[in-house]
Amino acid sequence: MTQENFGPLTGLTIIDASSVIAAPFAACLLGDLGAEVIKIELPGKGDSARSLGPWKGEESLRWPGLSRNKRSLTLDIRTEEGREIFKELVKTADAVIENFRPGTFEKWGLGYDVLKEVNPNIVLTRQSGYGQTGPYAEKAGFGTPCTAFSGYTYLQGYKDRPPVSPSFSLLDYVSGLFAAFGTVSALYHRDKNNAEGQVVELGLYEAIFRMMEFLIAEHDQLGKVRERNPMLAGHSSPAGTYQTKDGKWVVLVCSTERTWTRLAESMGRADLIDNPLYKTNKERMQNDEELQKIVKEFIGSLNNDELIKKLDTDGVPISPILSIEDIFNNPQYEARENILEVEHPRLGSVKVPGIVPKFSATPGKIRYRAPELGEHNEEILRNEIGLTEEQIQKLYEKGVI
Repeated sequence: MTQENFGPLTGLTIIDASSVIAAPFAACLLGDLGAEVIKIELPGKGDSARSLGPWKGEESLRWPGLSRNKRSLTLDIRTEEGREIFKELVKTADAVIENFRPGTFEKWGLGYDVLKEVNPNIVLTRQSGYGQTGPYAEKAGFGTPCTAFSGYTYLQGYKDRPPVSPSFSLLDYVSGLFAAFGTVSALYHRDKNNAEGQVVELGLYEAIFRMMEFLIAEHDQLGKVRERNPMLAGHSSPAGTYQTKDGKWVVLVCSTERTWTRLAESMGRADLIDNPLYKTNKERMQNDEELQKIVKEFIGSLNNDELIKKLDTDGVPISPILSIEDIFNNPQYEARENILEVEHPRLGSVKVPGIVPKFSATPGKIRYRAPELGEHNEEILRNEIGLTEEQIQKLYEKGVI
């Protein structure tokens, strides 16, 4: 394998033994930043994400973005020979990422005690619906139910309508971020302190629950149960979604006294700044309904482009609400390379999200397109483990790969 620098994680080897979204996304993020990622897939079936929509004909359009920078090895780790090959890979790997129901890896003879015996430095990142412990540990966990369990769904929607789940797999991706962060943190600890590996584990619901500290402290200290609201509530005023004169939608928020002052001056209403009804954020929150009428009238008096230009000039936090078509034509997205193009064996090419964050000295790169099922079997088994062509052929015949 080349040691050319492809990002800050160049030199690390990650075994992605997970499926669908959250944990595979974590492995993809590590691959984007230079890690070599070997994706383990069941022979003849592969990762279920290969069949997730949206589709173009028979092609999953999610797969190219979710599984780039990985090499695919089909391997039935439920078999004795499959387990032995897996352990051979673990010998030279830095981390294994898995997201089976707790106890599954142990049932297959691949628990952490076994992996650590093979490689004391290995980090095992385990992502499950509800974590490895607790009364819900063995409960089936998928993103949408776990989002409801996290308390997030309860807050989404209008008070007079049912709660609304996110329109995409938000929790899976947020949890994947935490899993990737946990993996590199454990590897940093190992390498910085000349220590052995360890287990990193989290439940899907825990990632987004961690992001709602306001909700926890509010209930603890005030006994309040926050109800559904279609926008930011209880944080700052003015804030919300507004319609411009030409029918476009924008989001504006004034989370600081400085941005509120700028907005008031931009609206030509400097008199509001020292008005006792609106002088502080607490007072503005108490009189939010009247203030919203003033802001709504101002925004509704201007066309979208005129409004954005004016408030941008005046330093007021505002953004148009962009559709994906708007995003494809937006100069900021283009300048930041937020959308990249990768090759595809049947579609020719497909656009996918760019790499973030950006590194000045060690930028990440899309080195591999999302792999075909088992595309790298011979390459990995021959180069990483040293199997012969004859041995590889026998594994095919037995259905191990």
